[in-house]
Amino acid sequence: MATLPNSTTKTLTLSSSSTFLRSYKSYSDFSPQASLPCSFDLLSAGSPLPPIPPELPRFKIIPRTRFIVDGFRCSGDFSVSYFLSHFHSDHYTGLGPNWSKGIIFCSEITARLLVDILKVPPFFVASLSLNETVEIDGCDVAVVDANHCPGAVQFLFVVPGTDERRSERYIHTGDFRYCDWMKSDPCLCKFIGADAVFLDTTYCNPKYVFPSQKESVEYVVETVKRIRAQSEGSSESILFLIATYVVGKEKILLEISRHCGCLLYVDDKKMQILSILGHGDSGVFTEDVSATNVHVIGWNLLGETWPYFRPNFVKMKEIMTERGYSKAVGFVATGWMYETKRDGFAMRVKESLEIHLVPYSEHSSYDELREYVRFLRPKHVIPTVGVDVEKLESKHSLALQKHFSGLVDETANKHEFLMAFHQKSEGADMKSVQNVSVSTNEGENVGESKNPVLEVMDSEKESNLRELTEPGDVVSKGAMEDLRDCLPSWVTQDQILSLLRSSGGDVVEAVSDFFEHERELYEQVNDKPLSTHISQTDLFDDSASHLENKCTQVIPDCGAKKVFSQDKRPTTAKFAVFNKPSLTKKRTSSAGNKPKKRGRSHRGVESSGCKQSTITKYFGKVFPGDSCDDCPAVNVAHGSVSSCQHVNIENQFLCSSDETYMKDLDHFLQIINDGIPRNAAMSLLKKAKGNIDVAVDLYYDNVYVDLSSKETSILQDAQPELSGDLTSSHAEKATCFLEKTMNLSTLFVHGASDDTCQNYISLSIEKYSPVEHACWNAGEPAPYLHLARTFDLVEREKGRLKTSIMLCNMFRSLIALSPEDVLPAVYLCTNRIAADHENMELNIGGNLVVAALEEACGVNKSKIKEMYNVVGDLGDVAQECRQTQSLLAHPRPLSIRNLFQTLQKISLETGNGSAIRRKNLVMNLMRSCRGMEMKFLVRTLVRNLRIGAMMKTILPALAHAVVLNSYSLEHPERSESLNLQLQAISAAVADAYDVTPNLDLLIPALLNKGIKFSALSLAMLPGTPIPPMLARITNGITQVLKLFQGRAFTCEFKLLELIGRLGTS
Repeated sequence: MATLPNSTTKTLTLSSSSTFLRSYKSYSDFSPQASLPCSFDLLSAGSPLPPIPPELPRFKIIPRTRFIVDGFRCSGDFSVSYFLSHFHSDHYTGLGPNWSKGIIFCSEITARLLVDILKVPPFFVASLSLNETVEIDGCDVAVVDANHCPGAVQFLFVVPGTDERRSERYIHTGDFRYCDWMKSDPCLCKFIGADAVFLDTTYCNPKYVFPSQKESVEYVVETVKRIRAQSEGSSESILFLIATYVVGKEKILLEISRHCGCLLYVDDKKMQILSILGHGDSGVFTEDVSATNVHVIGWNLLGETWPYFRPNFVKMKEIMTERGYSKAVGFVATGWMYETKRDGFAMRVKESLEIHLVPYSEHSSYDELREYVRFLRPKHVIPTVGVDVEKLESKHSLALQKHFSGLVDETANKHEFLMAFHQKSEGADMKSVQNVSVSTNEGENVGESKNPVLEVMDSEKESNLRELTEPGDVVSKGAMEDLRDCLPSWVTQDQILSLLRSSGGDVVEAVSDFFEHERELYEQVNDKPLSTHISQTDLFDDSASHLENKCTQVIPDCGAKKVFSQDKRPTTAKFAVFNKPSLTKKRTSSAGNKPKKRGRSHRGVESSGCKQSTITKYFGKVFPGDSCDDCPAVNVAHGSVSSCQHVNIENQFLCSSDETYMKDLDHFLQIINDGIPRNAAMSLLKKAKGNIDVAVDLYYDNVYVDLSSKETSILQDAQPELSGDLTSSHAEKATCFLEKTMNLSTLFVHGASDDTCQNYISLSIEKYSPVEHACWNAGEPAPYLHLARTFDLVEREKGRLKTSIMLCNMFRSLIALSPEDVLPAVYLCTNRIAADHENMELNIGGNLVVAALEEACGVNKSKIKEMYNVVGDLGDVAQECRQTQSLLAHPRPLSIRNLFQTLQKISLETGNGSAIRRKNLVMNLMRSCRGMEMKFLVRTLVRNLRIGAMMKTILPALAHAVVLNSYSLEHPERSESLNLQLQAISAAVADAYDVTPNLDLLIPALLNKGIKFSALSLAMLPGTPIPPMLARITNGITQVLKLFQGRAFTCEFKLLELIGRLGTS
């Protein structure tokens, strides 16, 4: 573990920078590094770290600090202080044996799991004790139990104040389950009225109101006891299966053992986890499968739990039969399983199998979330779970925050809101005083001279005030000054006086009346609409820099090219003094003689502006900087207005082109939805010699097929013969356009095309031709349709030999036509995107897939759920939705390489807006699907192909394909030598994978060496873990004798089915 400094005071004080420097030096001494991280160099030189990137999700950083919570995928040189709330993969993703980017602060249990399971270097792990305060980088940090899983904690931060602002308190819950004892926790009680709570909003929906953990645990215990009692004395043997996470649900297991008086079987991996948690020697768990009939199994083995539960009775029956039982009872405990329409807990039954869906959750329910917020009464609630929560003011984040309206401290928020205006007014006054006090004449005495303009203004102000404040009026001069400090500077003196009179001189009530009728007041003064927007993201604008909060009022331009400043000119309009009841009425007569409709009074400006776009504009991407034919482009950044030069360039080019194709140009652009500029479209028409069908084919070919090699030629053909500057500028714009339209699937909402090609994959090895029977040509990217057709046949095929032949034929075509696509294909066949030890996960939930399916296929969520309940598979639902969708154009072919690269890109998406970007990438893939691709694409996204193929099936099929492609199959009969060669290379590939389970090394070596490949072709690689190999199936004693080569050995029989144990002597 990281060495923390000793402290004799009550609160331990440490610096994360100093701790990181010491830890990294110790780590370098233990394991020398090729290069030092940038953060180490900067801190060693005493330089500040780089600023925090704006794309970092706001809910992962504590304001005004560099503390990153559960954001290891977003790690960088900008911070060396990281906090991990608990040991679940969706929170620790990014950690591994090579971690050296900063100190990880976590609980003691989580620290042991990081070091022992993930092999994180202990130099960078620092454990924090529960309910003890530690000062880290000047901030007080404490951890309290989160009641989630072993080692899960909530972080409590106190950020110190400065001269400009007070200290602030923040709570980051991580994942947690609220319970009543939290109200009496002394640490949490100190955070009542915190500035913000980063809240676990997993179940922030009124429909998620499930029972307490105690009730759910009692249901499992009572069900096990009841069924065990009923089976006593009968010949029926019952197996109980409890599905759990890697870490979590231990409460259920311990209660079953305590009340039923039985052991629980776990495998060796689970036992390792339990030993770290302190349950290894408790006498509750055993690794002897025959010692008990209550077995703990992994999650999702009993069925898919997201987005809807679908039991996997096939797998359940395999486990039951393999372990020698006649009946199996399973328990799936999660909050997603609660069905409010049922009396009691739901259950799925098929023959001698039954699965109980137990609403046991380690996340807070909806009512518990509200109760937690009611207890703390914070100023802000910041969601940490949900769609697009990276943006604090996104639609979904605001919807989540509305669930806690009335529970947060709204009074404090209003106070901060008003204080922002007060500080702003003070700043403006100070600025005006400074401007007056500055003398522009040398030797001028400012104290003796006064600006005559200011004297006139002050005298007019005082006279107006004396006229407006009559004797006996409730309005005082001090009240008007106080109100002026709280209001924007455009408010007139008459309006301030009217507000005070209507409120009886109460400044607070006058401010409230003002903001209720701000729009009417502003329009009376300026005759312009007013728009205000107060951003919650101001809370994060000064992270790690302690900047002042700023409140900005935006008054947008409404037609005229003019920006209103805070310093308004004096108005000559007569202000009607109104009383309070008139404030609540709709403004019907306040407009006076103004016309009822505005906005069309300046017809000259409007006629020269942009015309309305056609509907086809919304289906295609617009050329960068492109607009209507005669529309001026406004450069907001530089405040300048420039004409659309590229339109003029196109017109010059078209005028000089052949008039023969002009009549077909508009028709062609309409077909492709204005997907390219007019000059590029004319170039394609010229190539097609006026044939629109050929031009459309050229358009899709130029964009879809390796655009990087074609964009230069398109630009050269599309460029007119113009001056150097114009041509260069136009080429740059066209290049930018082509780069932005590389993924053209976002241009259209495609339907699924009918797949009429015959599938030859099921042919025998002798009859199948890898080149002639493939659905693409040599040199082209291998389409994903090739895999999807194979998956569809394999799914329906029950024979193992026939399945192996289909997979072999599939790989033979890939090796022959697109060998570079073999590696991505193997990953896709095994439902992976990287080696297991790389900890690269897709991180796509069922909600995101359903949302993308809604938008890509135009089917609402309720319809998807209805179809899922009937079909039972989300891939089949997606395929059905795709087949019923109409076509606008043929979809872009989805290649194996593009799919695999996109999946890897999805797994690496982090930061602000990453959920939306992942959704867009998924939609692009869906819109490109043909034939059976949609079905297996969705199954890939939800991590369940359901084709029954595993690594032990895929690798031998690939090995056979390598051998068969190395031989000439002119003679249909298969020789005995070929069969031996197939068996030998299959065994070699399997042995090599056992030693080096890394497809990135195995597949290229296999393709390179071909039939000469052997198990010795790959050596054990440091850093690549070897999977456990417990036993190997033997065909008989003869094979054993041959293996030991005449050596003496002893044989000990183990009376467990047909397994024997052998040992050399």
